Amino acid sequence: MARRERVVRMSVEQPLWRALTGYRVLTMLYAVLLAVFGREKFERPWVAFAYLAFLFVWTLATLPKVRSAASCTKRFLGADLVVALTGILLTPLADLHSQTFDGPTLPSIWTAGAVLAFAIKGGWRWAAFASTFVAVANIVQRGEPSRDTYHNVLLVWVASIAIGYVVEVARASERTLARALEIEAATRERERLARDIHDSVLQVLAMVQRRGTAIGGEAAELGRMAGEQEVALRTLVSSGLLPPTRVSEDAAEGAVVRTVDVAESPGDDGAPCDLRALLAPHAGSRTSFAEPGAPVLLPAAAARELAAAVSAALDNVRVHAGDGAQAWILVEDEPGEVIVTVRDDGPGIPEGRLAQAEGEGRMGVALSIRGRLRDLGGTAEVISVPGQGTEVELKVPKAPKVSRGKAGSAR
Repeated sequence: MARRERVVRMSVEQPLWRALTGYRVLTMLYAVLLAVFGREKFERPWVAFAYLAFLFVWTLATLPKVRSAASCTKRFLGADLVVALTGILLTPLADLHSQTFDGPTLPSIWTAGAVLAFAIKGGWRWAAFASTFVAVANIVQRGEPSRDTYHNVLLVWVASIAIGYVVEVARASERTLARALEIEAATRERERLARDIHDSVLQVLAMVQRRGTAIGGEAAELGRMAGEQEVALRTLVSSGLLPPTRVSEDAAEGAVVRTVDVAESPGDDGAPCDLRALLAPHAGSRTSFAEPGAPVLLPAAAARELAAAVSAALDNVRVHAGDGAQAWILVEDEPGEVIVTVRDDGPGIPEGRLAQAEGEGRMGVALSIRGRLRDLGGTAEVISVPGQGTEVELKVPKAPKVSRGKAGSAR
């Protein structure tokens, strides 16, 4: 199925990039003015002004690179850091007294902008990487660093790491917000669909059931089928088992919310599966389905095997309990296991009947139900009293060991 993707960018990180853009321009102008007004102190002014001319062009030419995380590439970050380090190491060549006095370097505080770009792009680890190189360059440039030198180096190192950490926290908050917006949008869409279905499809099915029952004959059978579909559809709508159509992510490009239309099937391998989605289709006029309000997650293969065991139990109800028998499915999500109970109001199973059926080679309960649960590391218990129906209790641990096997379906 064709994918239609719409990207909505969150806005928390963008002000940081805009602030960095302004910071780079202002600190570049500050470094240039600092050199112009202090030009008499340079023993080799041509070195200072050649570098500052390049810094002026570089800063203006790379403004588009610091507008967003996507445009700020690793290659640019490396080149920008090299420009800053080169300016620091060229300072003694332009000003011989820079190693004696704690004066500013050629790029001055512009260097912090290069480090901040690392912090905003990659978080505190990237900031620590860049600020370490800047610290080493400053210590080498000073020759005999003073206490103020170490103080300034440590300040830049700690500040850049702190800003990088704040950026990571901001991105995590963006992802949380994106997830909340996703849930809100899905809830509103589910409510809208429920209203539309209730006002149209469910009412039509209910009318067909009533009219078919009143007319009788073949129309009564159509009415019965319409009633079953009404119950199944109502259960599906009320359970809200709609596939997610939005995912949030952060691929070092800022937090984004992607809206993707793609066909999804419950129980795909590689991701936990909501057991409710596999059991909900069994609901009908003669089968009631009770579930928790939250997803019941199991490994996909285990969820399919458990659903197959429930289906086998319901097959036994239809075959052996009679057409008029009612069945109930109850799903319980316990901390360490999932319990599914299938109960009917049929005549029950005579004592010894299951053992007799197994001796005759009819392995429905033994293989289709107990065999599947045994392969999952769970248990299946059948409780039946003649005249009082049958109850099948299926228990599966949350992290089962799945062994794929084939089973029959007859009791």
